[in-house]
Amino acid sequence: MNGQRYRWKNKQIREHVSVLNGEKSPTLLLKNARYLHSVLKKWLTGNIWVYEDRIVYVGENLPESTNECEIVDCAGSTLVPGYIEPHVHPFQLYNPQSFTRYASQTGTTTFINDNLMLVLLGGELKAFSLLDELKKLPVTMYWWCRFDSQTELLDEETVFSNGEVKAWIERDDVVQGGELTAWPRLLAGDDLMLHWIQEMKKLNKKIEGHFPGASEKTLAKMTLLGADCDHEAMNGKEVLSRLMQGMMVSLRHSSIRPDLPVLLKEMREMGIDQYESMMFNTDGSTPGFYEDGVLDNTIKMAIESGIPPVDAYQMASFNVAKYYHFEHLHGMIAAGRIANINFLDDEFNPLPHSILSKGTWIKKDGREVMRDDVNIKWEDHGLSPMKMDWDLEMEDLQFSMPFGIEMINDVITKPYSVTLDASTEKLPMDHDESFLMLLDRNGKWRINTLVKGFANRVSGFASSFSNTGDILLIGKNKKDMMLAFDRMKELGGAIVLAEDGGIVQEIPLKLAGTMSDKRMEELIEEEKGLKRELKERGYRFGDPVYSLLFFSSTHLPYLRITQKGMYDVMKKTVLFPTIMR
Repeated sequence: MNGQRYRWKNKQIREHVSVLNGEKSPTLLLKNARYLHSVLKKWLTGNIWVYEDRIVYVGENLPESTNECEIVDCAGSTLVPGYIEPHVHPFQLYNPQSFTRYASQTGTTTFINDNLMLVLLGGELKAFSLLDELKKLPVTMYWWCRFDSQTELLDEETVFSNGEVKAWIERDDVVQGGELTAWPRLLAGDDLMLHWIQEMKKLNKKIEGHFPGASEKTLAKMTLLGADCDHEAMNGKEVLSRLMQGMMVSLRHSSIRPDLPVLLKEMREMGIDQYESMMFNTDGSTPGFYEDGVLDNTIKMAIESGIPPVDAYQMASFNVAKYYHFEHLHGMIAAGRIANINFLDDEFNPLPHSILSKGTWIKKDGREVMRDDVNIKWEDHGLSPMKMDWDLEMEDLQFSMPFGIEMINDVITKPYSVTLDASTEKLPMDHDESFLMLLDRNGKWRINTLVKGFANRVSGFASSFSNTGDILLIGKNKKDMMLAFDRMKELGGAIVLAEDGGIVQEIPLKLAGTMSDKRMEELIEEEKGLKRELKERGYRFGDPVYSLLFFSSTHLPYLRITQKGMYDVMKKTVLFPTIMR
């Protein structure tokens, strides 16, 4: 598995051996290194020889030949394996390149990525060419294979056909199936999904669950059906229930569910002190959340909670590698592994001052030195700016639905009865009901309703960022909604806030209307500006970007707005269909 990416040719392997024979010089020698030995779970001191992208020796000896070798004295530093993030949604306004570049500077050098947006936007041929191009980056990327869209697509049978899914399953860089957001379908007898799980198992690949609030019996059933891990534990009792069923537990700390402090506290209170079946994840958080760090932050929180530092680092490296069956490549500072190494001031500070990824320095003495010569041609992979050859008309903005969507929190919605007159051009600002519309990105259909609880003073708001890549419009003033739409269209995709005939805030999303092509640092500032403006206008929750993403997500209760229309999640029925334009 994964041989396509790291199957060194015979000639290369012979060269690696020749370094130990003294016939060749290492390319990098790390002397006097205090490092974590992941099998012994101890801090040892030794010398680490690196040849190109591979560790070829770790021990007391020094190489006979150093004539072509960079030599670094590591006295005073503590070395740990590069961190592995097992649950990345690389499309939360950022893109796979911008996120991994940013995260790598905090020590995360290996990423296991969701493929959902690539499936929805381009299909396998365009997606696979992008995956191959991303291999040129100085970080390591693996991928999931989704089995469902987590919404109601008009053409789901085509998008998630057996052939398409099988093509993903068979890729060497796809290491897991899931996450299983449609697990109720599986329990109800979906044999095609079970077949895909069996195909993953045949290739010794993992299945990631998505089981919020699941009972002990449900977890047992899902284990029988093939689930290996779940990241939805929200308290210590739920961590224990997953461990009891033999699952790997992925401890989440994200923008939508910053649960890790609670999990760590309750695990300690319950006497859970074995961590081999645990790992950390940040669950595809929105950009601003990562100002505090990525996995380095979760390691720090674990250490501060009383978890021994060795265990904390294992949960972000060796445990992950062993779980995915690639510990021969990752998660250890040992011969044969990819040279992904973090250099720390000490084991109590997991933010590295220097970082090796694939044997190349990407950070040195606190400065980013990552090469920036990989120019991804996004348009070649179906990720060009949106080109919309249609216009929004005032007649599209007709709202007569007898019920609307009420937001309970950032992502949970329920139906409510509409009593106000929605036939006017403007709604008053003295309540929290707004117009809500989902539009086909190609202009073929629409669904119009009201949303309660999003905000009370948002005049016009448009977003091409959504679960399906279709367009969301929200607002009190139809003219400002049209203005926001027109600006979004002009930018080739964006999130736009309009008011009183002008543009207040915008985040351009030039990659298919879903992702920004800017660096994370700039995107973080844009997102902070959007949050600030929305909160000033009455948005009272924590993460508006996730709210936009989940308006159409049918893996959450209770009412969703989808390509098929207003959808009752619990009854699995379309209450009102979309209207053709």
